[in-house]
Amino acid sequence: MRHLVLSRTQNNPKIMIRRDFIKTSAAASFGLAMGSGMSLAAGIPFKETNRPPKAQRNFTSKAVENTIDEIKKNIKDKELAWLFENCFPNTLDTTVEYEVNNGEPDTFVITGDIHAMWLRDSSAQVWPYVTLVNKDKKLKKLIQGVINRHNECIIIDPYANAFNNGPAGSEWESDHTDMKPELHERKWEIDSLCYAVRLANGYWKETGDTSIFDDRWEKAMKLVVKTFKEQQRKEDNGPYHFQRTTPRATDTLSGKGYGNPVKPVGLICSAFRPSDDATIFPFLVPSNLFAVQSLRQLATIYRDVKGDVASAKECEELANEVEGALHKYAVAEHLDHGKIYAFEVDGFGNQLFMDDSNVPSLLSMGYLGCLEIDDPIYQNTRNFVLSEDNPYFFSGKAAKGIGGPHVGMDYIWHMSITLQAMTATDDEEIKQCLEWLKTTHAGTGFMHEGFHKDDPDNFTRSWFAWANTLFGELIYTLYKEKPHLLA
Repeated sequence: MRHLVLSRTQNNPKIMIRRDFIKTSAAASFGLAMGSGMSLAAGIPFKETNRPPKAQRNFTSKAVENTIDEIKKNIKDKELAWLFENCFPNTLDTTVEYEVNNGEPDTFVITGDIHAMWLRDSSAQVWPYVTLVNKDKKLKKLIQGVINRHNECIIIDPYANAFNNGPAGSEWESDHTDMKPELHERKWEIDSLCYAVRLANGYWKETGDTSIFDDRWEKAMKLVVKTFKEQQRKEDNGPYHFQRTTPRATDTLSGKGYGNPVKPVGLICSAFRPSDDATIFPFLVPSNLFAVQSLRQLATIYRDVKGDVASAKECEELANEVEGALHKYAVAEHLDHGKIYAFEVDGFGNQLFMDDSNVPSLLSMGYLGCLEIDDPIYQNTRNFVLSEDNPYFFSGKAAKGIGGPHVGMDYIWHMSITLQAMTATDDEEIKQCLEWLKTTHAGTGFMHEGFHKDDPDNFTRSWFAWANTLFGELIYTLYKEKPHLLA
């Protein structure tokens, strides 16, 4: 659960503002931190930057700074250029804590307004920088440090989603599960482990550096595969259970902490979604598709780098089993959209048709590479989730897009609009997404979690680094692949 009553402003961690589900005025929330020159509407001059002063930035990369300068010069729309300059380096500016421990890089990455490290968020936050590491040795060490930290976190507990920087305890230590002082939260989410695999694999593909695949990495990855198999629940419910004393049904599990029942058909149970909300049917389809990709990436690393044929075969067989079960149980004929993927299933024939804004989502399968963009079933699914047949697709005066139960009805997430643009093949659709992103940041210069469909000044999470960096990744990708949309 990520809703805090207090959060730090973007540029001054000492200034606290109330931000949980309140109507947030851009001027009120950011004026103290930004000072004069802030753009609240078209026609007002933009500041040169809305980033923290150089001396207050957590980490600076020459490669990232050069990329910002290069791309900014080639964006015709000045407000879009300003947003890119603010958002693309936000993870480095404000959330990374880099050090060297026992001679090895170690990087702790907070989400923004919560001082804890989610495996998912931290991997996604640094992902756009991976393509730049060969140009910057410091940045390369930083990414190595994130991979090393992921390994340590998984070894501590492969079922946890979020970690402290040491045995600090947390507000959730009273949860009814096997909590440890190193954990911030212990919600089992398949994608947490998938993101750790994705980052290590992406770094290796970019650099050819195999030094990251050390004994600690191998110990962590053995736990990844073991955990996936446990949560297929072929013999019993497995070791994981979770309950929380809370008025929010989405923050706890039914069934004495094991969730709703499933029929063991080869799919992997995920107790919670990437939103940290409880699943209804525990076979979460986007995360199972992500797991298939991760297992195949692991198989390649085991075979090509480690020379471990047995482990490669184990990963491939598990990937094939999950994929076969997805084809059988997760694809259905929709009344209006043809064959599509359901969001959640249980193996008994029950299927939930919706999509959420967090990644992995059904929409994001094309972005993550779990499904081909031109796959007919993916396209049908994409059409469904971007229509009012998806109960969490909202259309308002400010924008159209996907939200989810985490924030509630009528709140669109910037991440979902960004992912719509990243999975679009039509230039006009991409331009529309860019326009929505540009006109809904409430004058802050940053992306948020959710904003009201009719009033973008009413938003949640003023400091959400994943949303910022993902937007930066969109602009970076368009610059490389569709520069005419920026020029």
